[in-house]
Amino acid sequence: MLSIRDCLDYCDLTEDEVALIAEHEGIPDCAAAQMACGLVQTPEGVVLLTRYMLDLIEKADARGETDKATVARDLCSKFMTDHPLPH
Repeated sequence: MLSIRDCLDYCDLTEDEVALIAEHEGIPDCAAAQMACGLVQTPEGVVLLTRYMLDLIEKADARGETDKATVARDLCSKFMTDHPLPH
């Protein structure tokens, strides 16, 4: 079984990005890392992971959790820079 470090090294995601995905999906970080490793390999997967992050930003904003929304927004921006989609 892969460790979370193995998954992070393979798919080039940060622990914080994986934590956002885990929160969105309601699963442990290790499971989210394994899932994200597969998704980040395709343009459709990158779009889905970005959507997860944007959903969390919207929910945090709606609840008035500005600090959480800011952190999620920064992570999403970094993710989108690190994993650009072809035009």
